[in-house]
Amino acid sequence: MSDNQHKDIIDKDLYEDLDEDEMRELIEEERARKKQEELEEEKKPKRPFPKWVFWLIAFLLFFNIAAALPSIFSLPAIDFIRTSAELMLDEDVQEYRESIVTVDTGVSTGTGFIISEDGYMLTNQHVIDDREQLWIYLADEGPVDATIVEEYPEIDLALLQIEGDGHPYLELAEETSYLPQEPFYFIGSPLGFSGIANQGEIIGEASSSSVEGSVLLLDAPIYRGNSGSPVINQDGEVIAVIYATRQDEEHGRIGLSIPIDSYYLKSENE
Repeated sequence: MSDNQHKDIIDKDLYEDLDEDEMRELIEEERARKKQEELEEEKKPKRPFPKWVFWLIAFLLFFNIAAALPSIFSLPAIDFIRTSAELMLDEDVQEYRESIVTVDTGVSTGTGFIISEDGYMLTNQHVIDDREQLWIYLADEGPVDATIVEEYPEIDLALLQIEGDGHPYLELAEETSYLPQEPFYFIGSPLGFSGIANQGEIIGEASSSSVEGSVLLLDAPIYRGNSGSPVINQDGEVIAVIYATRQDEEHGRIGLSIPIDSYYLKSENE
């Protein structure tokens, strides 16, 4: 089957082959557990206590519970939550999360990420295409209004801007450079949540029936709402933007992303 014969699944149809109710329940349980831990920690008298010991105990408890969950939930869901929980403690990932936004159009939600201190951000064009509104939720506030600066439907990207200065932002790589099986992070708003981090590997490149130019193929657990999530390399730079999934004969369901090179090419020609 040629690349152009593949069906790319975009917008709210991004998904992996597992039940979304299971995923939502697991995420809710994990968030409730962490909230309860925070409340209990606030009630304790202040005394010197190494944070790493606290987190070690928390993770041991979590993994012991998780060991019993495969009989109840699917293994992909367990792996997704386990990886996300681990990444929440990574200092680099915590910093990246501050630049991630949720894009609410009144019809659906997607992901975006800030690329400059003065509030410019990227998301998918299909995320904002059928909007009834355009609200942006930052890491600690929202909603705020956004202005559409430019749309690039040929590569399914849109440049937005919110007011203010001093916004945390992600650096764009100078070019889309990578190695096969290179690991990456991605952060977004899957299944109605926000700031959910996970990781994957880059498979390679291929053509697409839905956008111009080549796209990066990703081995990663991408879900509904991850449209617009940044593909962040090990140097903390964005090399691509997730926009779709595809069923691949060799790898199963994979993610598709727009190389940052395509954005540079379009923006320079405007």
